[in-house]
Amino acid sequence: MASTSAGIVAGLTTAALVTVGVLTYQASAAGAPENPDGPRASGSPAPGASKAPRDRLHPEALPAGSGRGERVVYSVDDDRVWLVGPTGQVRRTFKVTPSTVDPAPDTYAVTSRSNRVTGSDGAAVEHVVRFTTVENVTIGFSSAVDGSMARPARGERTGGIRETRADGAAMWQFATIGQQVVVVR
Repeated sequence: MASTSAGIVAGLTTAALVTVGVLTYQASAAGAPENPDGPRASGSPAPGASKAPRDRLHPEALPAGSGRGERVVYSVDDDRVWLVGPTGQVRRTFKVTPSTVDPAPDTYAVTSRSNRVTGSDGAAVEHVVRFTTVENVTIGFSSAVDGSMARPARGERTGGIRETRADGAAMWQFATIGQQVVVVR
């Protein structure tokens, strides 16, 4: 009886490993295809960008289907950013405070940067990295000079995705004009 139970356990383990392998392959094959024309400034969502599977056991894991190569990845559902190097390694990941206006899942490019300005909420901000506009609201990453990361008031239409000052400095160094920004759900 013991050898029969061991055989059943071994068979179930093998089946589970095969299933995990197949699901992993399918997830990697479902990734967003490369855009041969480079990052888009706006437009329709990139295939797969809005349905990137999440590793809920490891929320800091880079979302599958978030592109390839050097890029900034921003998850509007998880309020998290990943700075990804040219070979796909995550250089830094961090939580952010979202703006009240979300960009659509898509692939964008950094269009402008400002070292220090007044944000759309009236706060002094630094290391501003902008990548799109939604309904006349400019969307970008920034750090409040006073270090605050409070959520914007309800009803305000803001586009500033707030980072800590340390994360903002890292974003500033990484995300220069033209840098790819991939927005996923």
